[in-house]
Amino acid sequence: MYRTECIKPDDFKPARFETDHVITLQGKQIPYHTISEDNVFYNKDGKPIATIFSYAYIRSDVEDTSDRPVIFAYNGGPGSSSMYVHAGFLGARRITYGEPDRPTSFGPYEVIDNPDCLIDIADIVLVDPVGTGYGRLLDEAEKDSFLGIEADAEALLNFIEAWCLRYRRGLSPKYLVGESYGCTRSAVAAGIAATNGKDRAYGVAFDGIVMIGNTVTVGKYFGRELPVEGSVIGFPTYAGVNWFHNHPSDQPVDEFVMEAKAWADHDYVLALYKGEALSEEEKEAVIEKVTYYTGVSREYLLEHGLKIDDNDYRQEVIKAKGKAVSRYDGRMTREMLEPWKDEEQKALWDDATADRYDPYFYAALTGDLFEHLGIRLDRTYINMTMYYKDWKRDCEFGTTGEQLRNAMTRRPGMRTFFANGWYDLCTEFGYVWHTLDHGGLPRERCFVKGYKSGHMIYIGEENVHELCADIRTFITGGNPEK
Repeated sequence: MYRTECIKPDDFKPARFETDHVITLQGKQIPYHTISEDNVFYNKDGKPIATIFSYAYIRSDVEDTSDRPVIFAYNGGPGSSSMYVHAGFLGARRITYGEPDRPTSFGPYEVIDNPDCLIDIADIVLVDPVGTGYGRLLDEAEKDSFLGIEADAEALLNFIEAWCLRYRRGLSPKYLVGESYGCTRSAVAAGIAATNGKDRAYGVAFDGIVMIGNTVTVGKYFGRELPVEGSVIGFPTYAGVNWFHNHPSDQPVDEFVMEAKAWADHDYVLALYKGEALSEEEKEAVIEKVTYYTGVSREYLLEHGLKIDDNDYRQEVIKAKGKAVSRYDGRMTREMLEPWKDEEQKALWDDATADRYDPYFYAALTGDLFEHLGIRLDRTYINMTMYYKDWKRDCEFGTTGEQLRNAMTRRPGMRTFFANGWYDLCTEFGYVWHTLDHGGLPRERCFVKGYKSGHMIYIGEENVHELCADIRTFITGGNPEK
């Protein structure tokens, strides 16, 4: 990959920037200090091999931090920087949201002091994992130490332990907020911290985890070897997207989705199991219901054995309108480029959400938030790397669902909040329910809530207000479902 800077392990110098600010939240002025810095990993010879870059927002008028929570937050990928959660809802400044299905990728862009910021109740540390954002893999020969489900989780644990020691936060409650693959990172890190890692044990424990767009499953890893029909897992989300675009019912979206789920969990799964043993009358009854709940045509269902493919669904649900919906957010649409045939990659890489929002988040982060944080760094900011192609997905210590169970059972009192969008076709809501039903998790400490949004559930002013309020409730010990 081309680079605009020359970073060699032998002469690498860690960067560090600090600023001070005041933000007004609910009529009260909150002073805070920021620290943006490299967190360097070294080999046995003392040479730097990689760096995690972090952005910390620390309330500066708190003398005793022993009971003040610290939130460690990141996006997913694997290979994504923290750009989205940072500029989207967790930073002291964030973007504003108008109509979710933006008509353009371009400005004007608006960035404001975040009225929903959690800095009044918790300090916030945004994390760019190795190779993402300003984080760097300095020695390519060491990539196996960072690029993998368990290696990445242990790197996060090492970073968190070092950060807490550096800033004397050993007594503070600690929370993980991960989006998408970040949920995998959180579950595996918490599980390893509660048991053992590859070469060592860890002392850190987490009071709670917020899973945004869940990727934790009882399968080998997300989307692999899950012992259930994929059409049933995706069915509630298909119903949600269909409700948004085609309005088959006057019910609220959550009521319609739960009705669809109840039908799919019983009648649909049985019909798919029976297959050709279905009578013509039974088959027609199933087709009628699936079409009603999902918006997929009778012709498609007959051609595909009553099953629905995720990639096909995005092009089928509003095909009559000449449009496809986004994988990341089913509210977003784009024109079908070649509607008479499947498009290359079935729209996976031509995604309306990324097309409209990536330039906005990048502009806000690099043009406003970095100025606010005092960052002057001659280093390319990599919002998304392709390191996932080298990702090691073997899980020596158990599946992601098992690791979350390890964490919650070996750390009594630990809580988990699953927050998912009704219109998220990337990490469908069905994975949350299946994990809760089959993962052996302590249900009394698990909370679930759906939002009128997609994968990035904070897109939309109502959504960002609601999500931040619910995380606030969760961290202060309440029930975010209510």
